[in-house]
Amino acid sequence: MISCFKLMLARAANKIVLSFCLLLLLIVAENVNAQITVQHLLTENRDNPIGLDIAQPRFSWQLSSPARNTLQTAFEITVLSGKTAVWNSGKQNSGQSVQVPYQGQALKSNQQYTWRVRVWDNHGKQSAWSAPAYFQIAFLDAGEWKAKWIMPGYIEDSVMRPSPLMRKEFTAAKKIVSATAYITAHGMYEAHINGKRVGDAYLTPGWTAYKKRLQYQTYDVTSLLKSGANAIAVELGSGWYRGIIGFTNSLNVYGKDIALLFQLNITYNDGTTETIGSDQTWKTSTGQIRYAEIYNGETIDARMDKPGWMKAGYPDTDWYAAREANFPKDVLLATYNEPVRKQEVYKPVKIFTTPAGEKVIDFGQNLVGWVVMKVKGNAGDTIRISHAEVLDKAGNFYTDNLRSAKAQNQYILKGGVLEVFEPHFTWQGFRYAKIEGYPGELNANNFEAVSLYSDMPPTGTFTSSNELINQLQHNIQLGQRGNFLDVPTDCPQRDERLGWTGDAQAFSRTASFNMQVNNFFAKWLKDLEAEQVNGTVPFVVPNVLGNPISSAGWADAATIVPWNMYLAYGDKRMLENQYYSMKSYVESIRRSAKNDLWNTGFHFGDWLFYRPDDDNDGRAAVTDKYMLAQCFYANSTQLLINAARVLGKTEDAANYESLLTRIKEAYQREYVTANGRLVSGTQTAYVLALEFDMLPEQLRKQAAERLVENIKSYDQHITTGFLGSSRICHVLTRFGYTNMAYKLLLQETYPSWLYPVKMGATTIWERWDGIKPDSSFQTPGMNSFNHYAYGAIGDWMYRVMAGLDTEEDGPGYRKIRIRPHVGGKFSHVAASLKTYYGIASSSWTIEGDQLKMDIEIPANTSATIYIPVLPKAEITESGKPLLAKKEIQYIREEAGYAVVTAGSGLYHFSTAIDSHQFASIKNATDYEGTYQVKEGMTREVEVSAENGSLFISAWGHETELFPEGPNSDHFKGDNGAIVMFTRNSSGKVVKVRMEMQGLVFDGER
Repeated sequence: MISCFKLMLARAANKIVLSFCLLLLLIVAENVNAQITVQHLLTENRDNPIGLDIAQPRFSWQLSSPARNTLQTAFEITVLSGKTAVWNSGKQNSGQSVQVPYQGQALKSNQQYTWRVRVWDNHGKQSAWSAPAYFQIAFLDAGEWKAKWIMPGYIEDSVMRPSPLMRKEFTAAKKIVSATAYITAHGMYEAHINGKRVGDAYLTPGWTAYKKRLQYQTYDVTSLLKSGANAIAVELGSGWYRGIIGFTNSLNVYGKDIALLFQLNITYNDGTTETIGSDQTWKTSTGQIRYAEIYNGETIDARMDKPGWMKAGYPDTDWYAAREANFPKDVLLATYNEPVRKQEVYKPVKIFTTPAGEKVIDFGQNLVGWVVMKVKGNAGDTIRISHAEVLDKAGNFYTDNLRSAKAQNQYILKGGVLEVFEPHFTWQGFRYAKIEGYPGELNANNFEAVSLYSDMPPTGTFTSSNELINQLQHNIQLGQRGNFLDVPTDCPQRDERLGWTGDAQAFSRTASFNMQVNNFFAKWLKDLEAEQVNGTVPFVVPNVLGNPISSAGWADAATIVPWNMYLAYGDKRMLENQYYSMKSYVESIRRSAKNDLWNTGFHFGDWLFYRPDDDNDGRAAVTDKYMLAQCFYANSTQLLINAARVLGKTEDAANYESLLTRIKEAYQREYVTANGRLVSGTQTAYVLALEFDMLPEQLRKQAAERLVENIKSYDQHITTGFLGSSRICHVLTRFGYTNMAYKLLLQETYPSWLYPVKMGATTIWERWDGIKPDSSFQTPGMNSFNHYAYGAIGDWMYRVMAGLDTEEDGPGYRKIRIRPHVGGKFSHVAASLKTYYGIASSSWTIEGDQLKMDIEIPANTSATIYIPVLPKAEITESGKPLLAKKEIQYIREEAGYAVVTAGSGLYHFSTAIDSHQFASIKNATDYEGTYQVKEGMTREVEVSAENGSLFISAWGHETELFPEGPNSDHFKGDNGAIVMFTRNSSGKVVKVRMEMQGLVFDGER
């Protein structure tokens, strides 16, 4: 008995111990699951960068935690040089996790550093140390350049200018621990060590205002070197520096020379160092690249290759000694932005013969880059690859819009072996490639198109229930990729490819959603400042078009782009770096203005506005250029005020606030009638007046009404050019006309965003009607089919349709605003963005009578969320009543939204919605037709259907109709009209009654 009792007690004890252990495991597991971690470390917005010349680089990191409402309360950073700490921040009670400046010992050139960080959060959790990240300092002083500028030692062919070859052999007598190469050129370069390519960047050193700013690249080449004999080999191309550039076909804009600066710093295992630099001991010659120009293409003669010249032991006794040159080094700076790299690869989707007998490859996508070709033939066989964006009406290869750009690569075979050709110092914009001289039949396996663009990380996604809009988004992103090739170019195919400022300012906010463009624009804006003359901003940056002239809406890139980058990334240093440029630009206008009115000088105006070919009744949407200039003068002054406030420059802010008041008063005296009508009655005139708050408060409502009436007078079409198009939908939404904004977005006929999509575009066009409805072309003198400016509508899609935005007092998405606008017959819209804090996303879906919103807020941020809601409708989050959620704070109701605030986490909201107001009308065509009216102010009523929407037009006014319920013949108009249709016994609609403002119209088909 006793033994049995002891056994029972033992078993009970074991169960208690087991239960206790399980409880401990659960507690530990819960703590582990709730543990905060640190990830995605960046230095100067880049992942493990090599080659910084910044004395105080900035660090950023992301927090990851499954717990909602997670905020960082403190951090600790440690930075090491080898195993030696050069900075330990200690525990800093701060929530800052983006762009935290280094504050340790002075950093040294040619040194690599590692850093890591740990954080504490508001839930009382402490993270482990992050995985280490690293960065490497380049040269902090120009005196650290020991290499000499070198030029070819032979007399160059001044016409074809074959690419120079430069080489140097040296011996490494010890074991190499590390080696870093620093390279730049007058022109472009490609470097090899021991036959292997140095880095994966192309078109280096990139394009800057060379006489003031020339970038060099830094490469870790340790793995390319070996003990014993080594060889450095570099090939040069004329590039932007001395090649043909600008539509005036200018040569030698920056100089006639072509030159190399190359320095290799080696550290051996015994701690000693050695520097190998370019000097007169290098050898020079020419090789297989016989001609290379950006616009015209490249000629490679493989018979003139020098096999083995990239490797040690090559006999270069007949080569010429390099000539040293005394070019300045104080203009050199490390590379700010991501380099151009190879990106997507496209295989042929079709190979065909045109009606003209041309052999053409269709790669299915208008892209920027070049064709890589494999071929086997006889020595001397010559193959020409020409490039085009489109085919003409007959289906033939079309190159008229390239203007003088030849855009043709020519390859001459060595013969007897399989050869692979691709260019080095040129690129093309194309979808189609015409192949001439190819031996045998064209085989898709022997051709591929490789895209090139600055290697900016993709950040934003957008998708919807409308496939045409999804294609538009594709076109916007592809247009950005191809045209963000070291500078924001206007087009990639013709004899231009320049950094037009007007395009950049219009598109910069859209660009910041699609890709991480902070460094890209930081570099370009420094060139803009370098090219300013007394504050005046040139048309293009870098400037190759002569003395700068500030054109309104173009020169304003000096203020608009820095402010947009500050909003998108919260990068205060951007404003600090550009503040003088911003201020000097505004001051240059002030000097030109008369009584605060900027009504002098040349201006492009609302470039490429709607202008029908046979305009006999004033339908062309011409806007007074000086009126536009005054609007942009005011906007740039406002942005300068904003920047001054952020930077604590209170005196400047006050001075420019006074100036802004006078600018707007001058505008009102000159361009606004006593009744509030504008001198120019175009869409762009009203858009800019409203966007920039140029009108007194009491005149804005009627100005918005006039804007909408103007749009209706053009049958719901946009007539704006470069300056108005990026802003028109934002203005419509701001003043309560989101439905009209959706109509413009969804319009499929010219002029509209979807017209090119319907015509088969795969990128954004320069003109609304680059290809006309009859398949003929606009003027070939200016007709690019890859020109990103009109893609600025993307900003409205992301920030208004999906509603994903940042608050101005919490830029860079530290404080997020989610305010979607349901409409446009969309059943689903979703956008996501990789911010510096993590992924932020907003999507909404209509399912039956329910609106569902899925929201993601990254750690260390907060959000104000606007939930579209019907009066007294219940809102749930993750299936539970919203008011029961302690971590979500209900704030107020506002204009059809329930407004709440929340911290980080995933949220799933659901509420009832009047779905038939937003769904497509499936039987819309039942009502189409003309209805005769016997009595009243009009004789007929016209009903039309388009994309599932229904419109009724009477006495010159059109309104959209929304059904009062499913399967109902009763509708309400967006102007308050009540419309009722009557069917006959067979179900056919035969009558309509419209009641509006006390009037009744009865019509019969």
